[in-house]
Amino acid sequence: MNLAAFEAFMRVMETGSISMAAELLFITQPAVTKRIDTLEEYFGVKLFESAGRGIQATPAAHTLLPRITQWMHELNDIHYTLSHEQDQVRGRLKIGTSHHIGLHHLPPYLKDYVQKFTDVNLNVLFVDSEQAHEQVLSGDLELAFLTLPPNGDARLKYQSIWNDPLVFVAAPFHPLAAKNNLSLKDLIDYPSILPALQTYTSQITLAEFEKQGLKPRMNMLNNSLEAIRMLASIGTGWSVLPKTMLNADLIQLDVDVQMQRQLGIVWHPNRTQSKALEALIEMVQ
Repeated sequence: MNLAAFEAFMRVMETGSISMAAELLFITQPAVTKRIDTLEEYFGVKLFESAGRGIQATPAAHTLLPRITQWMHELNDIHYTLSHEQDQVRGRLKIGTSHHIGLHHLPPYLKDYVQKFTDVNLNVLFVDSEQAHEQVLSGDLELAFLTLPPNGDARLKYQSIWNDPLVFVAAPFHPLAAKNNLSLKDLIDYPSILPALQTYTSQITLAEFEKQGLKPRMNMLNNSLEAIRMLASIGTGWSVLPKTMLNADLIQLDVDVQMQRQLGIVWHPNRTQSKALEALIEMVQ
């Protein structure tokens, strides 16, 4: 029995999907299935059953989940405590990051970190900011780099690191591209492509429209900023993106509205921080 099997089980229970669990763990679907098979053989029970094209957790799986979750948290606490007492930067460090931060802000820091602290087994999960926020709260992640929520949770601690200005964008051939001094009211005459409603970026954007009693025409919603950039570049609608994502296929619209989001870190103050985590925070700051 190994920890990888327990983690695979937790991710399948979380997502309800072998394929989604594989994406979160950065392994193949057969590898996830093999780890689940290992657990079923060890405990002598069936944990998942086929349900149409998907799977369904058995009563045994629901009984097992809270116990494995608690055990994994206790094991992580042991790692943190030992690392803290020994005053050594070593051990296992599991963090989360949004795709945008992980691709555009973190690489230089993480490159320096893994070269400097070779005894740390760094596990980086790419997840949506909202999901990372919940996983820090539940104890699944030590820390997450994410878009800070407009309204934080009093149980967690936040620190802003990067200002991330947001701008209205469209393809160069879009009808709005040739216009100056645009207002939000001008934008609602055309369809938009915005992040999903539960995302912090979408909440910030829609709040500006709500101030003026307006609601944009949402042609489609998409969590991936990279996908939104592509869809906007082919002319399917205007959008809102971080200014750092502007490229030759997009232009910034002349809209007199200033928006920005804060990118930073979130952690649980009631958890003992390992030396590995403290070293990463100090490096990023």
